[in-house]
Amino acid sequence: MKWFARTLTFTLLLLSSCHETISYGNNACAGKYYDLRGIKMYCEIYGEGPPLLMIHGNGGSIKAFENNIAYFAKKYKVIVADSRAQGKTIDRKDSLSFEMMADDEAALLEVLHIDSAYVLGWSDGGINALLLAMRHPGKVIKLVATGANLWPDSTAVIPSGWKEDKIRFETTDTKHFTAEQKNGWKLFLLDWLQPNISLQELHDIKCPSLIICGDHDVIRIEHTMLIYKNIPRASLWIVPHSGHGTLIEHKDEFNKKVDDFFSGPFPDKK
Repeated sequence: MKWFARTLTFTLLLLSSCHETISYGNNACAGKYYDLRGIKMYCEIYGEGPPLLMIHGNGGSIKAFENNIAYFAKKYKVIVADSRAQGKTIDRKDSLSFEMMADDEAALLEVLHIDSAYVLGWSDGGINALLLAMRHPGKVIKLVATGANLWPDSTAVIPSGWKEDKIRFETTDTKHFTAEQKNGWKLFLLDWLQPNISLQELHDIKCPSLIICGDHDVIRIEHTMLIYKNIPRASLWIVPHSGHGTLIEHKDEFNKKVDDFFSGPFPDKK
């Protein structure tokens, strides 16, 4: 019976830890690895209800949504994963693209036996959300993209930020990079060289979409306006007094606004 006692003790400790403060991105009670498309993708799932897929930004992880998961988990089944080559999802390959990551998200929904989901993407995750709706339209019920861009130049990104990245690109010596530094450089190049989405391609997004940026975002407001104008069924929200972290800096308003968009009727453009 000793083995039973030890097993029971371990189970009780695990259940007890699940009710303590949640460490998003490092929660054994909610996390699991899924084999898909040549990687083991780490994912955590919270709540019950209609599925809601959250996609974080460059170099981020599940933890990026620590101000949002609990709110949405009250009425949605929140699915949030570490994207390829980020967080706990390891990918040692040299190449990385937004299209690749969007296809990963579609494959994750397939593995979870989810036909379609609401989608919330921030920054690079917003780009992935747009591409997911373009490449796998049946997978997206409605999408929210905050801080996304379509191409990687100074017409999309504020010039000061683009100039900093240009200096980094031109002066970085990659000869003696460690494996971790190589991965970081791969993520940097992702944003330096990509995405490359045309305005015409946005017309393929048929689902209702909410396009967001802060009024002091690193993505230019004019660029966000272009995204909004070229998606047939889109709404626009420019968040006042906000930088790139709209979902952090204005978390309460952000959560309610996104929830209202997901759960309410869509107002077509006039």
